[in-house]
Amino acid sequence: MDDFIAGCIGGGCSVVVGHPLDTVKTRLQAGKGYKNSFHCVLTIYRKETVAGFFKGMSFPLASVTVYNSVVFGFFSNTQRLISQYRYGDGRRPCSMADLTLASMLTGLMSVGLGAPVDLVKIRLQMQTQMVLAENLHLAANVPNGTTIPLRSSVALPAQRLYRGPAHCISSILQTEGLQGLYRGAGAMILRDVPGYTLYFIPYTLLCDLLKPDGTSSLHPGSIWLAGGLAGSISWVTATPADVVKSRLQADAQLQRKYKGIVHCIVSSYRKEGAQVFFRGASVNAVRGFPMSATMFLTYELSLQFFRSF
Repeated sequence: MDDFIAGCIGGGCSVVVGHPLDTVKTRLQAGKGYKNSFHCVLTIYRKETVAGFFKGMSFPLASVTVYNSVVFGFFSNTQRLISQYRYGDGRRPCSMADLTLASMLTGLMSVGLGAPVDLVKIRLQMQTQMVLAENLHLAANVPNGTTIPLRSSVALPAQRLYRGPAHCISSILQTEGLQGLYRGAGAMILRDVPGYTLYFIPYTLLCDLLKPDGTSSLHPGSIWLAGGLAGSISWVTATPADVVKSRLQADAQLQRKYKGIVHCIVSSYRKEGAQVFFRGASVNAVRGFPMSATMFLTYELSLQFFRSF
């Protein structure tokens, strides 16, 4: 139970730290008209002010706390179960093969909870562009001979497709059904199974490396550094699958462009080249460090606090 509570606290802190750069990453991967990361930041700030960076944060703040609680609780309990099954002692430290198995199972399990959370977050982050795209789509399909003034065929910057997370979920269920909430889940599996393996294993290795000796507890600064580096490694290597996932999840019903994972990969490659799959990699590296550093540090300190009683 301590693992679940500590994961919940760490998850909430990491969302607040990482959401602004997550918005930039999503716009770069699934949006249009951004030259680079700096241009994207300036565009969001000029058009939407500081509030634009926190668009769609309320839902992940509420849900990612639960999500990280389950992820970290599942990972810790899976390690104990593997040790109990293989060695007859649930407290025995896992081998590298055991850690890899526990990490991969955690990544697979996480998709069931994380896919709807990511989809709603991305739709809320992208909704201004989605409204514009839908209006242009409708304007392009009016009957011949019908004249629509240009100003009425595009969206005003303040226009919103969704009023909030609950309205977003309701709209998706009405237009796309329950399976709509899991659009992009296949790409998320391709991202999270190796992604969590390259998240927990580097963290474990770095913690072992940073310990002054094999038995002493880690300094908070070492936890922060190990967590941050593990997050950057995981997110950078996961960027290609993350691009595909973001595009599939931002692909709303009214202007759907992609039939599935393979079609998204082929279509994106033909139009934008191989470099498209590394769009947002620099943002992921920068964003991954403070998010994961905060996540692991808060998790470990919370765990120490609960176990001190």
